[in-house]
Amino acid sequence: MKISTITINDIAYDYVSVNTVIVGTGAAGFNAADSLFDLGQKDICIVTEGIKMGTSRNTGSDKQTYYKLTLAGDGSDSVHEMAKTLFNGGSMHGDIALTEAALSAKGFYKLASIGVPFPHNKYGEYVGYKTDHDPRQRATSAGPLTSKFMTEKLEIQVQNKKIMIFDGFYVIGILQDKGSAYGLVAINANKVNEENFGITVFNCTNIIYATGGPAGIYDTSVYPISHTGSTGIAFEAGANGINLTESQYGIASIKFRWNLSGTYQQVIPRYISTDLDGNDEKEFLDDYFIDKGRLFDCIFLKGYQWPFDPRKIENLGSSIIDVLVFNETAIKGRRVFMDFRKNPKDFDFSVLSDESYTYLKNSNAFQKTPIERLAHMNKPAIDLYMNNGIDLYNENLEIAVCAQHNNGGLEANIWYESNLRHLFPVGEVNGTFGVYRPGGSALNSTQVASFRAAQYISQNYDIAPVSEEVFSKLCNDHVSSYLNTAKTLIKDKKNTNVLQLRKHYQKLMTKSGAHIRGLHEVTEAVNTSLNEIKSFVNDTSVNDRAYLIDAFRNRDILITRYVYLSAIKEYIEKGGRSRGSYLVRDDEGILPITGLPEIFRFKLDDQKLMSKTCTVKYDKETMKVSFNWQDVRPIPKEDNWFENVWSEYRKKNIIK
Repeated sequence: MKISTITINDIAYDYVSVNTVIVGTGAAGFNAADSLFDLGQKDICIVTEGIKMGTSRNTGSDKQTYYKLTLAGDGSDSVHEMAKTLFNGGSMHGDIALTEAALSAKGFYKLASIGVPFPHNKYGEYVGYKTDHDPRQRATSAGPLTSKFMTEKLEIQVQNKKIMIFDGFYVIGILQDKGSAYGLVAINANKVNEENFGITVFNCTNIIYATGGPAGIYDTSVYPISHTGSTGIAFEAGANGINLTESQYGIASIKFRWNLSGTYQQVIPRYISTDLDGNDEKEFLDDYFIDKGRLFDCIFLKGYQWPFDPRKIENLGSSIIDVLVFNETAIKGRRVFMDFRKNPKDFDFSVLSDESYTYLKNSNAFQKTPIERLAHMNKPAIDLYMNNGIDLYNENLEIAVCAQHNNGGLEANIWYESNLRHLFPVGEVNGTFGVYRPGGSALNSTQVASFRAAQYISQNYDIAPVSEEVFSKLCNDHVSSYLNTAKTLIKDKKNTNVLQLRKHYQKLMTKSGAHIRGLHEVTEAVNTSLNEIKSFVNDTSVNDRAYLIDAFRNRDILITRYVYLSAIKEYIEKGGRSRGSYLVRDDEGILPITGLPEIFRFKLDDQKLMSKTCTVKYDKETMKVSFNWQDVRPIPKEDNWFENVWSEYRKKNIIK
């Protein structure tokens, strides 16, 4: 690695030349760096806007799940069986599913070996349980903070290997030429007051892009505030997206952002709404449920049917709770809370279904109040909120239906290389999954994708980056353009409005492109998004350079939002209806419950598009978004005769 300065159009910039740059310090980014080093590629560095930021380190649930091949018990399972489970979720390529399944055990055992506290029995079997969309017992957990433990243990590996980390660097551009990425442009937050605004350029052969999902496009979100994502600049550089319609949404707390799944729901708390000032308290669910037993069961079932699912709306299924919460917050403009101190009105264990009653009975959880039941079944779930300034014993928990995970993202092959060669999107930024995915599969993907990218780079792309002279010629205009944008954003500005603008941008996505969608609303949002990209520089005011990075972050959010909304519009116009984790308004459909606004009238999708994927491309020059629908690739049937595979492996013909 070479660290120096480079002069471009008479301006000096900090300059780094290295084989591979890893962007991001979550579970995927750290594992990519660690794996590259172990595979012999040591000319690497990590770039991050903040080591302690990001979703991997700052999110979880009551029992955050890791999904992998069954490693305990006498039940039958295989790599192909797991691949089928992933593939059957719809709109997922079979070769990707097979890769995710095949490497799941390897990734898991590595994490266990470096100290992530996954539970095993006295014989060494790593026990499991069923998660959503899981026909086996492949799920496991290290508790509410599984991904945090993963990230911390992987960080120690990176630190021990003394891999260089550029901390406080926000990437604002991916450099590409003739379909290949060759570098990055970033702003060093510690040097933003210098003449060049802290702009730093990275000359590299490869980029492993571990930036997480597009968190910043949403208002109501369970992603940590510190995480916004950087998908837009990848679109701008020419990287394709895939399945951008498919995200997951669910009920979460918003003061401290956390998924409210599992025991948070199974203890059957009281749901209430108030006006904006906290007055006019009302148990609003009572207005829609005549059968109190059904109401209590719906709340209970949200525990393991947590993501919003339109298939679970009709006949008062558990996802009707999400609809009613959204109606109170987004439509009526009220606030919604979960109250663990009191039971719902007229609560009685005896009216519960056999499923709910048996679970609570087996858990010895017949205590008088939800908080007592929660303390009995999962005391760490209470402690978690207490450690974040919320006392569930003495206050209500404000909630909303929040964006939680993007199943789509940037398109890549089985080695996790994008159509933009030498760019490897790994983790949530990669569009690995289709419509439905087993709970916990996202954590598995962080490890599989990052290792596969490292494998490919170490064998095929172990070459030096272009010379400084060539690099300077290639990036001359691009770097100068970023510098000019920065100058314009702060020129003669009287105030800073970037955070206010971001809130405005986010509200549009939550209103039109989250779990409740309609063609008219989405079309209007697409047009608004395009206009706001065009007017970004004029609309943005920065009089404090400390907010310059936030301004560029807004720019990425705008591009991301526009491309995602365009994909949603394309899906609806193609005849797509309610599926996955979103409801599509249909005037000829049904209302889940009488009295709800027409926006909730819907039809379930006919699943014709479940066998297809949608590749999305953004043209920076024309600002147009194009789409390519393709049949999913089936799960490969390989010749696994040992002697043949061994021969090809020795010849290095496998990793190609």
